[in-house]
Amino acid sequence: MQRLISHSTKRVHATLDITGSKSETNRLLLLQALFPQLVIENASNSDDSVAMKKALNSEDRVKDIHHAGTAMRFLTAYFAANRSKEVELTGSARMQERPIALLVDALRALGADIEYAKKDGYPPLIIQGKSLKGGKVSLPANVSSQYISALLLSAPSFEQGLQLTLEGAITSLPYIKMTLALLERIGLTASFDGQTITVPPQTQVPPQHQIVESDWSSASYWFSIAALSRTAEIRLNSYYKESLQGDAVLMKIFRQLGVESSIEGHQLVLKKISDFQLPSTLTLDLIEAPDIAQTIAVACYGLGVECRLHGLHTLKIKETDRLIALENELGKLGATIEVDENSLWLSPKQNFQANQSIDTYNDHRMAMAFAPLALRIPLTINDAEVVSKSYPGFWEDLQKSDFQVFEK
Repeated sequence: MQRLISHSTKRVHATLDITGSKSETNRLLLLQALFPQLVIENASNSDDSVAMKKALNSEDRVKDIHHAGTAMRFLTAYFAANRSKEVELTGSARMQERPIALLVDALRALGADIEYAKKDGYPPLIIQGKSLKGGKVSLPANVSSQYISALLLSAPSFEQGLQLTLEGAITSLPYIKMTLALLERIGLTASFDGQTITVPPQTQVPPQHQIVESDWSSASYWFSIAALSRTAEIRLNSYYKESLQGDAVLMKIFRQLGVESSIEGHQLVLKKISDFQLPSTLTLDLIEAPDIAQTIAVACYGLGVECRLHGLHTLKIKETDRLIALENELGKLGATIEVDENSLWLSPKQNFQANQSIDTYNDHRMAMAFAPLALRIPLTINDAEVVSKSYPGFWEDLQKSDFQVFEK
């Protein structure tokens, strides 16, 4: 299904409810499986969280998590430590191309019984659950933080807990800190000293309710909309000044692109700054927040700002190769863009090719990152339903904000 998008006034004024953070929800869902007395409120309604919850609650031997990368990593560790239960953990064709050997090797070193059903190093996995001894293990620190979080979340159930040493420069540190903060928030003990994270064995937490903060990654598209608008005041519920999400750095980044943001009560308020002098070049190291790279690159193109983005190596193994996808689709719109294994460079020159169709590559962030450009030129988003992976109500929220959104 396609969506044809435009906006006639370029003025955006709206108050919207944003779904709970997918990252927080999926971590809490796994902790809830270990500690059923945990109650979760404002959980994400994303496809990824729905797939995670279904896999945890279903008695089926085959667990198909479709495109949900977080669920694949977290559930690999969970089912490996779920004694007397054999499962086959599988996913979409793209999921079966995403490497998982580092996590499997680490779990095997801790006593797990995991085999590859097809190709070595990749899903599907045959997991014979057992009581894991746990203990000491090492991982390269520049791998996806989901591998690290997968081990940390299941570590309380290991007989000896876990002592995890990270080797080298750490990638996506905020996501690791989020995992540790959620462990501590529900009453578990964990420590992070230098390059070593320690989680002792633990079997109990007090009964409790945990409220999930709304998703900052989903808010990123509204930052871009505010930046590309003529005028904007956008209020998003429910956000907190002390956020666990690394993407909260959006407030600082988009201030450089003319968006003033603040937290009022539990609302994130975005306002377009009038007569703002844009920078000639925006240079960022996004190693701690790579998921917002697509949004920033597209916003910069729409604003005519040169951008140089670094720290993007993990984007090569996401739902698609996001760097190549950006190069393809921004190029289609007339941009001059270059990418390599770790970085992106975008020329400030604008040469808008209107009425183009943007391919999304089964990647929710491609669809939503490009949609704000409709404030500058009409465009069509192909396979638009892919947004349900993280933000199912995205197109409806655009319509509430006076975007014209037509199905084709």
